[in-house]
Amino acid sequence: MLLAASAAAQVYRWIDEQGRVRYSDTPPPPTAKEKKRFGPTQQERSRAANKALAGAAEKFPLTLYSSPTCTEACTAARAALNKRGVPFREVQVWDEETNQELKRVSGGNEVPVLMVGERAAVKGFEQAQYDHALDAAGYPKPGDVPSASQDAPAAPEGYIPPKERAEAPPAAPAK
Repeated sequence: MLLAASAAAQVYRWIDEQGRVRYSDTPPPPTAKEKKRFGPTQQERSRAANKALAGAAEKFPLTLYSSPTCTEACTAARAALNKRGVPFREVQVWDEETNQELKRVSGGNEVPVLMVGERAAVKGFEQAQYDHALDAAGYPKPGDVPSASQDAPAAPEGYIPPKERAEAPPAAPAK
């Protein structure tokens, strides 16, 4: 992966004041003669990153499992995905059906969980784990594509926050 990153860098060639040919990944000084730049342009790098993004999203679609009561960890997970500009689907876990789906894909019932494709589940949120999973799936690095701004979804229809459930009067006993 490091080789690919270095191959995409700009390379400059110039002749210094003593007539020596120099190569560098930094722009030549103003006193240099016969300046040349090699490597992909910003537009070419952007095109390559968008192609990588499309390929990764097709092979390894992202699904973030969160819940209406998950605050810090789910917000951090969503922000990490937005920072990398990657598309993701968000599933709010709040009822029996979504709890069963979460258990099926992750083996547990804690959120957040990031599914990378069909098999790779990243439980909880740790930036390094998210970066590793996204890198392994071929998603572009942060800054290679524009950031996204996907917000937390609204609470699902029929969802009652725990505090309001606790204040609700008990149901009448069945006769």
